[in-house]
Amino acid sequence: MCCDLKRRFLLLYATQKGQAKAIAEEIRQQAGTHGLEADMYCISEVDKYNLEAEKDPVVIVISTTGTGDPPDTARKFVKKIQDKTLPPDHFAHLQYGLLGLGDSEYTFFCNGGKTVDRRLQELGAQHFYDTGLADDCVGLELVVDPWIDGLWLALKEAFLLQKEKEGMSSNIDAVSNSLSAASPVREPDLTSEIQHLKLENKGVRSSDVLPQKLVDINLVTSARDTEPSLVHSVPPISESALNVPALPPEYIEVQFQDTHGENPSPSSLISEGTAFEVPITKAVQLTREDAIKTALLLELDIADTTFDYQPGDSFCVVCPNNVNEVEELLHILGLSEKGEHFVCVKVKQGTKKKGTTHPHHIPERSTVKFILTWCLEIRAIPKKAFLRALVECTSDAGEKRRLQELCSRQGASDYTRFIREPNVCLLDLLHAFPSCRPSLNLLIEHLPKLQPRSYSVSSSNLFQPGKLCFVFNIVEFPACPTRLISCKGVCTGWLAELVAPLLQTNKNILDAKGGSPSTEKISIFARPSSIFQLPADPSIPFMMVGPGTGVSPFIGFLQHRQKLREEHTDWEFGETWLFFGCRHQDRDYLFKQLRCFLENGTLTHLKVCFSRDLPAAEVAPPKYVQDVVRLYAKEVVRVLLKERGYFYVCGDKKHMADGVSDAVVDILSMEMAVDKLEAMKILATLREEKRYLQDVWS
Repeated sequence: MCCDLKRRFLLLYATQKGQAKAIAEEIRQQAGTHGLEADMYCISEVDKYNLEAEKDPVVIVISTTGTGDPPDTARKFVKKIQDKTLPPDHFAHLQYGLLGLGDSEYTFFCNGGKTVDRRLQELGAQHFYDTGLADDCVGLELVVDPWIDGLWLALKEAFLLQKEKEGMSSNIDAVSNSLSAASPVREPDLTSEIQHLKLENKGVRSSDVLPQKLVDINLVTSARDTEPSLVHSVPPISESALNVPALPPEYIEVQFQDTHGENPSPSSLISEGTAFEVPITKAVQLTREDAIKTALLLELDIADTTFDYQPGDSFCVVCPNNVNEVEELLHILGLSEKGEHFVCVKVKQGTKKKGTTHPHHIPERSTVKFILTWCLEIRAIPKKAFLRALVECTSDAGEKRRLQELCSRQGASDYTRFIREPNVCLLDLLHAFPSCRPSLNLLIEHLPKLQPRSYSVSSSNLFQPGKLCFVFNIVEFPACPTRLISCKGVCTGWLAELVAPLLQTNKNILDAKGGSPSTEKISIFARPSSIFQLPADPSIPFMMVGPGTGVSPFIGFLQHRQKLREEHTDWEFGETWLFFGCRHQDRDYLFKQLRCFLENGTLTHLKVCFSRDLPAAEVAPPKYVQDVVRLYAKEVVRVLLKERGYFYVCGDKKHMADGVSDAVVDILSMEMAVDKLEAMKILATLREEKRYLQDVWS
């Protein structure tokens, strides 16, 4: 390949939103400081590596998407290694270490990594290093950092073993000495081997330089020196020498040009599928003005496109960042006068960052404002490597020290508490550290791609040909100590603003035909589901649990089923159940026409509950959908086990879906007269059979 084979390893990553790639780049960067060279590729670049012939150690970093699927970039790879005709010793020559990324909020935690790990083992591959599973729910860095720390000793041992196997014992000492010089053997707990910096202002208390800043930017409720905050630390970290990441090498060059030209279409940046620009033909507010959350239904006209979907599918909306936040960012960066200027973005000649290519989501030529509006996730939580780079753009000594602390090993808990947990973004940091002035190229290097937002389809193409409907709550982020003003979700806030004129004419008219014409268009692309779909056999019964906007895909299910019943009067249709819940019957009962499905026989059973309404009867009714499900224990067991039906859950993961699965486990335990562990096994089997299905979010 490209370097001394004695010190080379193959580094593969499979990413959905850029996390796995960023971690792989960190591994590659650190490898150089340990006398190693990482050949790094996306796992989809099968023409650039060959696992069947790979002799050196392989390191794999892989994320998980959806309800436990490997990322899109790994789908072909997974399909390839799952070929049943492959012999059990197909990868017997392969030594690998795998780092999986996931979120324990979801049922199939790190399933992308586990799937690849399990299959490689089945094909004879051997671990040279234990598999790591990092949890984004508590902070990926809690596993990622120590896993990377331990990787270098494991690689050293793998190289030594490789030499022994090749019978080259005479070279072992040379290899050992070369690696030891860069990577000294550590005690089993393996402390960080990241560049150790004794900072210029070591020993200077942050409290000596930051109190005035705290008052100025109003970020804490108390100015006491004993209280740490985003901008202020206390001993011991304020007096410690710090282990901070090595400074990431710059690799992007931005050349400012004139204002002449035309920006590309935002949809041209989409690599996940064919994007369609479609008009919004109707917008309806489904909730009353005094409801806690505001839910909107939008209807899109897809008649003039080849866009196709099935009930249960999702699709993605291409959305921009908030215009006010973009303008504010331009102002802070000193680029307000150059927002409409075109820039040429290139890979920097002579960069020390190896294997660098032009970012796919950044046009080679566009305006500064276009890049900040359509290309970069400016609300992303800054990673530690970004904080490390921001240190070099900060002039105030106290601010510089605090940024160093936040990206250091010693500041891991502060990073979690003051950046990760409150979802601090770049703008929050620039307000908190006013002497920090990063360049545009630094933002392009460190901010991830602005991701399209995914929504569940809430209609049936069979029932409403040429139309696509979806429902969403307008996401609200309240003000907090690190964010002084409230804000809306990137996409839901933009959509709400976009359809405001339509809402004035269509408010509360869900059943109106047509709707006011709209010139507003949005770009969408399909994200079909191979799992969350109606049973292929219409005679199979199914139950649906969807409180709040979780009912959205089930509207499509019921519309589809109603049309099938109208067109095929001779078919046998299984019974259907829907458990719906909301806070108040008169404020946020999103689809009161659900009773129409009940009346025409499409829906067999409709069970509703209202968690915040005061009970009229002496005995309070169930508050939540999981409580209602428990009331129908015998029916749940009959549908799921005796009639081999389906059970669908859609909505909030933490506060609802987990409660529903707990209720089903209790029902199975009680009705089947088995202990809870056995009931959990039954539920696990239902999941494996794709008869207990979830479409959930956290």
